[in-house]
Order: sequence, then structure tokens, then C-alpha cells
Amino acid sequence: MAFSTLGCPDWSFDEIVSRGVEYGYDGVEIRLIERETDLLKRPEFRAPELAVRKRQLADAGFRVCGLSSSVRFEETERSVREAQLAAGRAYCDLACELGASFVRVFGDMIRPNENEAPQLDWIASGLQALGEYAGTVGIDILIETHGDFCRSGKMVALMNRVTCPAVGVLWDTHHPWRFHGESIADTWQALKRWTRHTHWKDSVTRPAHLQEAVSSEVAAQMEEAARLAHATNTGHQHADYALFGGGEFPARECLQRLLADGYSGWFSLEWEKMWHPQIEVPEVAVRLFSQKFRELWDTVTK
Repeated sequence: MAFSTLGCPDWSFDEIVSRGVEYGYDGVEIRLIERETDLLKRPEFRAPELAVRKRQLADAGFRVCGLSSSVRFEETERSVREAQLAAGRAYCDLACELGASFVRVFGDMIRPNENEAPQLDWIASGLQALGEYAGTVGIDILIETHGDFCRSGKMVALMNRVTCPAVGVLWDTHHPWRFHGESIADTWQALKRWTRHTHWKDSVTRPAHLQEAVSSEVAAQMEEAARLAHATNTGHQHADYALFGGGEFPARECLQRLLADGYSGWFSLEWEKMWHPQIEVPEVAVRLFSQKFRELWDTVTK
């Protein structure tokens, strides 16, 4: 069990480790540290600090399961593609140093009113190229069900174009269900052969006329967070998130299907506090998930 640091945007690396251990997690998925989403810029991961961080993790018995990058492959400019691949390779090297198993990337959006097949070919070529490098350092490249690739049919069409064994899928279990009305059963059946990591969250259906009123200050924070989200992941979508177990997501069914088919990857909370500043603080949400998920696990496995 892990949590993404998207849910604790203001925590330092020390807090990530200490609170992760305190809250009963086995590891962490690093998306950002202290609001910096480009991990290659963080001083914690430069020599000689990187060696200190590795000892810190080992001493705590706490793992980095993966690194969630902003690398995406829909941009058609060759220079952008090369920059994305270079960043992806650097993330792979860092993941290897930290003992992580994957780097998360995005597809992310299909341009409307254009032929889809060449776009899928282009995105697949980026995944293939990065995957081939990742394989040389023992890292998987996982494309998330995000943006247009929340639709499992599009993800299948894309993955059928990729032959590199180091490329797989990060199934955000919430997104296809919430944004496109896919059943858990249908999405899992489509994606299970590629799925190596999972994101977990919960949300509610809240009609526009029932949206909670917020102050002008909070509204401004929400607008700025949404702008930042779209700048780093173009397919970002809004949901009315709820604390895990307090919304409508069919978590029990999802866990049952995963375990029935032998899934052995991580279960990672992705509490989108960085992009939704109005939702509950991580000291509540991250702590609660570990309790609720263990309770769920016990009911499913007994």
C-alpha cells in the first residue's frame, strides 16, 4: 500500500517518510515534493543528497514504489518529443537509484477532427522508445488511464501498437468509472493484461446546483490549481472527491476482481490535494485511506 505525494503537496521528503511509516504505508509514489512537480529539479535527488535519501528510506523500511512524471507523448513537435524522452530517461535513472519499479507517463489527449490512427501511432512510438531505454535499467514505463486514455477502448488500441515488454498500464481505478461510466468489470477485462500499478480514490455525484459555496480566496486557489494541473497534465478532469469509503466508488468489487485475477502490484492512494486545494488535508485523508483500505482488504480476503 502506498500514497502519491500529490495528496501532500507541502510535505518535505522527511515528512513523507515519517508520516508514511506512522500511517502504516509500505511505500510512496513520488509525484512532487513541496509543490515542485519536476523531481529532476529537487535537491534531495542530487549527489550527495541522493545517497542520504536512500539510507533514510532503508533505515525506515519504507520504499519508493514509483515516480510519477509529467512526461507525455501527444505533442507532435520533434523537439518536444526529444525533450520528453530525455526527461523520461532521466526519471528512469532516478527511479533505478531509488529502488522504484516504474515511471508513470501520460498519453494524453487525442486531437479532435483529425485521423486518430496516426496519433495513436505517434504516442505508441514514444512509449516504445522510452520503454526500450527503461528496460535496460530495469524500470517499467506505465501510461495512466488519464485524459482521453481514461477510455479503456482507446488504451487497448494504443497498447496493441506497443511491443516493448517494459511498457504497461497504470490503472487509475476511479477515472474510467467516473468520467466515462465504464463498469469496473469491463475496464479490468480490457486492461488487466497490461496493468502493473493502481491508483485509488473516491468521489460523489454532485449536481451543479448543489455545489458547495466557497470564499473568493478559495475560489482563486482552485482556479490557479486547475491551471497548474492542465499545464502538467493536459487531460486533467474535475471530480467531486470524497474521503475514501465515503463516496460512490465500488472499491470492494474492484479489489475483489484484482485479487481474483492475481494482481500483485501496489494499491496507491491518489488524493488530488495539489489540484483541488479545497479538499481535506493529507493528515486526515492519507491517514484515513490506510485504515479504510486495510479494513476493505480484511473483508475481501477473509
